Amino acid sequence: MPALACCVDAAAVAPPGYAAFIAGDSSLPSAVPFSASTADAADSNSTHWSPAHSSALYRIDGWGAPYFSVNNAGNITVRPYGTDTLAHQEIDLLKIVKKVSDPKSVGGLGLQLPLIVRVPDVLKNRLESLQSAFESAIQAQGYESHYRGVYPVKCNQDRFVVQDIVKFGAPFRFGLEAGSKPELLLAMSCLCKGNPEALLVCNGFKDAEYIFLALLARKLALNTVIVLEEEEEVDLVIEISKKLSVRPVIGVRAKLRTKHSGHFGSTSGEKGKFGLTTIQILRVVKKLQDSGMLDCLQLLHFHIGSQIPSTALLQAGVVEAAQIYSELARLGADMKVIDIGGGLGIDYDGSKSGNSDLSVSYGLQEYASAVVNAVRFVCDRKSIKHPIICSESGRAIVSHHSILIFEAMSATAPTTPAVNQVDLPFILEGLSEDARVDCWNLSQAAMRHETETCFVYADQLKQRCVEQFKEGTLGIEQLAAVDGLCDLVSKVVDASEPARTYHVNLSIFTSIPDFWSIGQIFPIVPIHRLDERPEVRGILSDLTCDSDGKIDKFIGGETSLPLHGLEGNGGGSSGGANGRYYLGMFLGGAYQESLGGVHNLFGGPSVVSVSQSDGPYSFAVTRAAPGPSCGDVLRVMQHEPELMFETLKHRAEEFCGQDHGNEGTHAALVSTIARSFHNMPYLVVASPCSLTAMNNNGFYYCNEEDYNAAVDSGASEDEQWSYCYA
Repeated sequence: MPALACCVDAAAVAPPGYAAFIAGDSSLPSAVPFSASTADAADSNSTHWSPAHSSALYRIDGWGAPYFSVNNAGNITVRPYGTDTLAHQEIDLLKIVKKVSDPKSVGGLGLQLPLIVRVPDVLKNRLESLQSAFESAIQAQGYESHYRGVYPVKCNQDRFVVQDIVKFGAPFRFGLEAGSKPELLLAMSCLCKGNPEALLVCNGFKDAEYIFLALLARKLALNTVIVLEEEEEVDLVIEISKKLSVRPVIGVRAKLRTKHSGHFGSTSGEKGKFGLTTIQILRVVKKLQDSGMLDCLQLLHFHIGSQIPSTALLQAGVVEAAQIYSELARLGADMKVIDIGGGLGIDYDGSKSGNSDLSVSYGLQEYASAVVNAVRFVCDRKSIKHPIICSESGRAIVSHHSILIFEAMSATAPTTPAVNQVDLPFILEGLSEDARVDCWNLSQAAMRHETETCFVYADQLKQRCVEQFKEGTLGIEQLAAVDGLCDLVSKVVDASEPARTYHVNLSIFTSIPDFWSIGQIFPIVPIHRLDERPEVRGILSDLTCDSDGKIDKFIGGETSLPLHGLEGNGGGSSGGANGRYYLGMFLGGAYQESLGGVHNLFGGPSVVSVSQSDGPYSFAVTRAAPGPSCGDVLRVMQHEPELMFETLKHRAEEFCGQDHGNEGTHAALVSTIARSFHNMPYLVVASPCSLTAMNNNGFYYCNEEDYNAAVDSGASEDEQWSYCYA
């Protein structure tokens, strides 16, 4: 026991000073509400909260520029054209949510959240900005070739995302990169409508079928390059190309010595997963030379790793690769393209730091200038013709255009009792002598404002009480009272309220898989009420039955997020959201959709595409798709919803269909089962389908209109299934 215990008479029941503590001695510090400290964080002199304070608090101007801002109403807006966006062109995210989620009867789309909002205008702006950055660097440095980028479809394989990239990139010959056979088929199909000069870069491990498809793509007049990841692949390329009478264009991926030390660089360096060593590259050159195909070797590819933190590391890698490129040209290869891979990072936390996996210390222009300068320097020194510069910047292209929006359904209320609610005699009544000593020591430490000592005795007291509870010598009421006392003392000495848990209508495993798998942190912000001071701090807990289904790490190294109170849960106004509280996860357009699973059979979100328009709301919904239904996710796991429905329908007939005086009961029950297969797995708040008791049989149905419709419907049960499920 800590040293303070030696001053305590173990036989004492109510030590001097303890009663004063319980009665609320004015010498104790009072708890400081979160809102005061939050205001200080943004503006120590502010007495009125404004959207500017929220923008600073959530670092929106850091990670969000130039695509996100906060308007005067306190809502987050999308700036679809970046810095060129005019004020009337900004798109209010809350208005999108309202349009999408409102019932069709009032002009909405009737879609359920969670929701992914895609803004193709932002995607187009990212492509144009990347192209412009390289063109500016090329012109400024007198570089004698050009830039021709490709999009790695693994970042987001969604059909409409890839098609938009091909369409938006056609004016500057922007192409695609594939790393598997289905990705290659996807890229081949999309590029049939793209610029004929756009590159189709074939990466990844390859078998004969993959190489056959890549060579077929070349035969179909697609500008295809087969990049060798393994030495053995060159033998297949030589053999199959001769059978097809196709002259291939070949690239090699080099394992550089330059290594990215962060998480995303774990596959870089000479011991990395991908690419060829210098010894292997020379053997490939020899095989191609012996086959009379050395002129087919035209591209050098490398990849240091995603999220390259600084231009210094970037330049080191590009210089090394440019040396290899020059050597291949010297050996007789018809070199034309240097593919610098991915690595163009984005600033997830707004810190502009080069010492973190969450940020980068450069912008697009600095990145492009560093690449062009490094390639030009080496090639000029070696008297090598300047190559076409290609990059595979997927994360930087698609991250900003996609926003995940979800709702906080409820929040845990504070459970700390008031000082006058603590019943000391009741607490002490069943405690062991050691526990009573801990209780006294806890009170004395609190009176002396000894924070760490308080935590020690509070933890010790709780442990003793739990042991007594397990032994059956302490009741649950007393155990709860001890917990309340310890929480009260912690709050008094720590002067802060513990973070609340906000329950969100989301599956982290499905929609933010990188958070729980690799600890990737994304900016998460309320999309409205940003003209109000956030009163509490909270963590986010999802719907899954998994303890990892929570978000308790946020940008800025925070372990909780400033949040507003929920309406009806101790909160304030809803900011025009009809009592709802919506949060947005930003910069998640890369990887999250393709990596997400169906843990607990929660499927993906609903998806809408929104374009800027000159209408009254500044946007138009150009595409909308509901999220997967319960039936859809069951099919993913090899179940057959139609057969499942038949089984449940027959079960209902057996146990519920024998009441001849109430035939409507059975029909409504079957209709409700069918509807459940059709609905999304996520929760519905204040829905017209809220379950309501309709009779004395103990069954629950959707609202009275649904009940009556089920009873009065003349449709067969098969037709009901088709209607509910289609």
